[in-house]
Parts: sequence; C-alpha cells; structure tokens
Amino acid sequence: MDYSTALDTALQQLRDEGRYRTFIDIVRTQGQFPHAVWRRPDGTEQPVTVWCGNDYLGMGQHPEVLAAMHDAVDATGAGSGGTRNISGTTLYHKALEAELADLHGKEGALLFTSAYIANDATLSTLPKLFPGLIIYSDELNHASMIEGIRRNGGAKRVFRHNDVAHLRELLEADDPAAPKLIAFESIYSMDGDFGPIEAICDLAEEFGALTYLDEVHAVGMYGTRGGGVSERDRIAHRVDIINGTLAKAYGVMGGYIAASEKMCDAIRSYAPGFIFTTSLPPAVAAGAATSVRLLKTDQLRREQHQTQAKILKTRFKALGLPLIDHGSHIVPVIVGDPKHTKLLSDMLLEDHGIYVQPINFPTVPRGTERLRFTPSPVHGPHEIDYLVKAMDALWSHCALNRADLSA
Repeated sequence: MDYSTALDTALQQLRDEGRYRTFIDIVRTQGQFPHAVWRRPDGTEQPVTVWCGNDYLGMGQHPEVLAAMHDAVDATGAGSGGTRNISGTTLYHKALEAELADLHGKEGALLFTSAYIANDATLSTLPKLFPGLIIYSDELNHASMIEGIRRNGGAKRVFRHNDVAHLRELLEADDPAAPKLIAFESIYSMDGDFGPIEAICDLAEEFGALTYLDEVHAVGMYGTRGGGVSERDRIAHRVDIINGTLAKAYGVMGGYIAASEKMCDAIRSYAPGFIFTTSLPPAVAAGAATSVRLLKTDQLRREQHQTQAKILKTRFKALGLPLIDHGSHIVPVIVGDPKHTKLLSDMLLEDHGIYVQPINFPTVPRGTERLRFTPSPVHGPHEIDYLVKAMDALWSHCALNRADLSA
C-alpha cells in the first residue's frame, strides 16, 4: 500500500469539502483577555479579539488563580511525578477534589486530566461494576460520552435528543431487573439548548436507573455557586454522577466526576483511564481549586456573563442573522455551508481582527455549519459593537442570503 498517497487522499477530501481544520496561532496577553495576538504564517503579528474561546469567564487570567499556580510551582516544581496511584497524589489534588465535591453537594470527586477522559473512562468502566448494564444515551451527547459508551462492551440505547417520551419507550422495552444508566448533558454546546434534567431524573427513579449528567458547559456559570444547571434547578442531589471540566469557566485544565464516595472509589480502582495516566501538575490543581473557590461566591461575574450573551443575541437578531437561541450563553450563527463558514471566519480574522473558529461536520450535522460565539464578562460594549458591524458587513459582502439561510 502507498501509505503516503492514502494520507494525501484523506486530507484532500477534507479540503474539497471545506472541512479541513486550520489552527490559528494566537498568543494570549495576560490581563488583556479577550485580546490576543495572531501570529500569521509569514511571521507577522496582528492584534485579535477572541470570540470563540471556552475561558467563558476570563478566570484563566484571574490574579488569584495565577498566584496560586506560581506558589505551587515554587513549592513543588513542574509536574506531579507519577500517576495518582504511584506518587502523583498531592495535597493540591486532594484539596481540589474536596472543592469539587462540595461544589456539587456530593460525598466525593475524582480528578482526570480532561473532561473527555473523565467521560470516556467512567462510562467505559461502569459495565465492569454493574454487569449487564444498559446505557441510554441522548443522540447529541458529546463525542467523549459516545466513545466511552461504545468501548464499554455493554448494551446501549440511543434516544432522540431531549425526547423523554422516546426514552420512556426504550426503558419500558428492556428487562425491569437489568441495571440501567441514563447519560445526558445539561447544556448542549453546539445549539446551546438545555437537557430536561428533572424529567429524566423522574424516569430514572421510576425505572431504577442511575443518572450521568455532563455539566461541562455549565459549571462555574449556572447555579448560586457555579454548580451548573442541576444546582440552578435544585436537582443536583437527584443526579448520581456529575461530570465537569476545569478548562472552560474555571480557566485552567482538567476534568472530574462528582458522585458518592463509593462510586468515586470504584471508578478510581477500575478505570484504566484513571489508573494509568499521570496526574495533573500540582500547579494546575492549585489554580483550579482557587478558581472553583472564587466562583462559588462570584455571582456578579455569572450575571455579567449572561447579560453579555443576551446583548449579543439581541444585536444579531436585529441584523436578521440566523441565530439559535435556547436561552443559554451559547451564541451559534448558522451558515449552513462549510466553505462559506470558513470564508466568513477567514475574513473576520484577516480584515477585522476577530477570531471565531468555523464549526463543521462531524462536530455538527451537515447543513448546520456555523460560527459559534462565546461572549464573556470582559467582552465590553466596544468589542460587541465592532463584532456586530463586521458581521453585518461581511454577511452582505459574502452574498449569503439571510432569508434563504433562515428557511
């Protein structure tokens, strides 16, 4: 086989479809988020405003978070030195897990290097703990959840997105005595819609199922202390396992699950993705713990975040842009074509210094390609005005007929 030619063919297919992903080299400037510098391929530099980052609240540059990380580096050095089982558990890791357990009102929490790994490792391990487990998965669950469920070797059922009636049908069709788990999300990041947490918990209790809730795009930003949508809706106590991230609202890195002490102990003891992975650097754990602690009392930052999202959506709607609005902080503008989406993204970057990455298949279904904007409390009136004017000009310039796109 000509391996080189095969690689060329695979990559060219992506280019032909307009789905080839281009990395934009940016340098974030401490204390100036969302402003950064784009380093062009020719080596020149251009100031940009980041409109697609997941540092939703700007905590990645919070002075207390940075100070905690500096202190931990000075005290312990760079890395953890091993897996959690072999020399890689420190006081910083334990303190962070305690903060996370408290955040969700659970007995315990378990740290992973990312929320992707937390989902994959946990969902792929559960059938080892509950032989014969059937997992019911929302069809729009994140790739990490899908991968974990696929790899676990157990039975799975996929229910239509947020369709509680379909979920009931699937539950009713299975053996009442079989162990069951329902896996879903609180906020689906591409459309920004909310999962029906209470209704799913009702079904879980009726059919004797466990619940697994991904709160990745909600922790830090929803609830009175940032515990997510389940905290906001006062329903976290009914969810058995909550997955979250430290790399979005908390501005650092890592993922976790929060659950009963016994559940965390079992996953810790059986999940290869936990057992055989070097633990987070102590400095990262220290920064994340500080960020979690700070956001438990920073309701003003959460309110400002929601306000900025509402303002941007209102401004985009006034332009007639095909916007999806489910009431969350996610601001997706549907373009509907991968090449047009890439063109808009490139023109925003090159002509206006606005960085928003195109989102194409397989992240979203074909025909729903989009630009996904993530406003933050530090995207001020000037940044919003500039973005809205640029979008208005480019939408017309690119001859993207709004009426056709909205149809």
